[in-house]
Amino acid sequence: MTLTPQKLVERPRSRGGRYIALHLRYEKDMLSFTGCTYGLTNAESEELRIMRENTNHWKVKVINSTELRISGLCPLTPKEVGVFLQALGYPASTLIYIAAGGIYGGNAHLSELMSRFPILVFKENLAANDASHELKAFTNHASQYAALDYIISIESDVFTPTHSGNMAIAVK
Repeated sequence: MTLTPQKLVERPRSRGGRYIALHLRYEKDMLSFTGCTYGLTNAESEELRIMRENTNHWKVKVINSTELRISGLCPLTPKEVGVFLQALGYPASTLIYIAAGGIYGGNAHLSELMSRFPILVFKENLAANDASHELKAFTNHASQYAALDYIISIESDVFTPTHSGNMAIAVK
């Protein structure tokens, strides 16, 4: 059975009613493209630098990560997002839908956010037990896969982007 966007939206609601959609821009290509390496190990920073140098259509090859960060042009780290949401008063029981591709470093980088907000879900978590079967129709269609995040985010109670030059929250 193919997963419909409506089914995907109903699933976080059935788990906790209200939820936050977090557009966590902490994917490998995003960090490499922006050159933002705050909080990464030297090896991770080097891996991203090499990726940037080897991607021909990315024109800027040498980037001062510290300068970008000071200017507010880097995405927040998962840890910073957790601190921010906690400071706003969201309880640890808040369901957070992560609208993003694969988070760079996986659980190693998500652990600080998960320690504050343990109920993190992704598209793959919202799909039934056999996620590969339900999400099959979207495989190899990146824009459709991203559209699922968009639909779930639009239907959320709170939408929080983590990279736009500044932090903003949209609340329904």
